[in-house]
Amino acid sequence: MDIDGVLLTKDMKAPAGASELIAFVSKNFNCLWLTTHCRTGANRAIEYLSQYYYDRDLSLLKSFSGADWIDSKTEAINWDKPFVWLEDYPFQFEIEQLKTHDCYDSLIKVNLDRQNELSNIVRKLKQLILESKG
Repeated sequence: MDIDGVLLTKDMKAPAGASELIAFVSKNFNCLWLTTHCRTGANRAIEYLSQYYYDRDLSLLKSFSGADWIDSKTEAINWDKPFVWLEDYPFQFEIEQLKTHDCYDSLIKVNLDRQNELSNIVRKLKQLILESKG
């Protein structure tokens, strides 16, 4: 999961639906930070988000693991396991990596300018879980 553009708006605020998303993904997924705030394995996500989130959300976010990557967030993805990547602005070379590994559908592009974006993403994730159970 990315931070800027996913868990923080352009105005540096927690977006509507963020608490719902955090609660859902922390309960249902093994979450990994794919953000510049954790680049090269340094996990500074909680420190960064502590200015914008309440303790309840932060305690759930602490369960997310930092990711070790240098040039591309896709370096931290385990291609052998199913995943979902929440990202507002994937680079073209990252999109190409997803396509190369036949995982483009694992990317959920977040656009916080859309109304109820994070709540809609939670609904989409619930549907993905139901479909995976077959």
